[in-house]
Amino acid sequence: MKVLLVAGGWSIERVVSLSGAVQIEKALASLGHDVVVHDLSEHFPGFITAAAACDFVFLNLHGAPGEDGLPQALLDAIGRPYQGSGPAGSFLALNKAASKQLYAAAGLDTPRWAFLPRDAATDFTPDFPLPWFVKPNLGGSSIHMTLVRTADELPAALARVFDSGDDALIEEGLSGPELTCAVLGEVALPPILIRPKAGDFFNYASKYEPDAAEELCPAPVDAAVTEALGRISLAAHAALGLDGYSRSDFILTESGLKLLETNTLPGMTPTSLLPRSARAAGLSFDDLIARLMELGLAQRGKRP
Repeated sequence: MKVLLVAGGWSIERVVSLSGAVQIEKALASLGHDVVVHDLSEHFPGFITAAAACDFVFLNLHGAPGEDGLPQALLDAIGRPYQGSGPAGSFLALNKAASKQLYAAAGLDTPRWAFLPRDAATDFTPDFPLPWFVKPNLGGSSIHMTLVRTADELPAALARVFDSGDDALIEEGLSGPELTCAVLGEVALPPILIRPKAGDFFNYASKYEPDAAEELCPAPVDAAVTEALGRISLAAHAALGLDGYSRSDFILTESGLKLLETNTLPGMTPTSLLPRSARAAGLSFDDLIARLMELGLAQRGKRP
């Protein structure tokens, strides 16, 4: 097939997207596909034309555009298949304040949180105790996220988010091991336990710098925790109306698992979590790419 590999974009996660696209391009070529790389930031006006000239579109975008559902909506409009979730599910997962409401409606436990738009009063204080994580409502990769330990640190943390052009989500800063669990099709993949080697949480450097974090897969946790991670990840996937694949992040507290967020276009760099989890399930990187395309073609009514 002729595959349009879409990467780049103009979000703050552009570099991560381009990095992952390098090995995706190699995998697609290894699978026998004719690959056309399309940087959405440089060629957005020609996106529909480029997609219409291809048989399948492989999206490797992070943040907005990409995880916001915009490219997916355009592709649906012209009838071109792609991997992963459609426009609605993509946007609901990207918007943390929206996804947390759907988690609650589905009975899924998430840390206490507050939403603060950019024009909110600057003297706002959450009604749950410190510490707090302050993060962009639509952001990812832990960019512009701050761990706030004292109330006087809150204004600077909020300003960091607002200056990036986003609204803020303030989340209860719970302690415990960080875990992630991916869904592929209708199956939960082996979960991963994450131990950053520096810093207080799984920040940008821990995620993308080689050897900056221990990522143990399958996670060395009790069988009951492994079962719960898979079950909750599948439930979150369903609650948000997602397709194909996703990856949900958790904190394991003394009172149990707390669901943080769900990613619809997980990272695909050499250090990313989804490929590592897939390997533990017996799937090479090429196998993973082939499976994602198979799911996308099945979901959108076109087969090779």
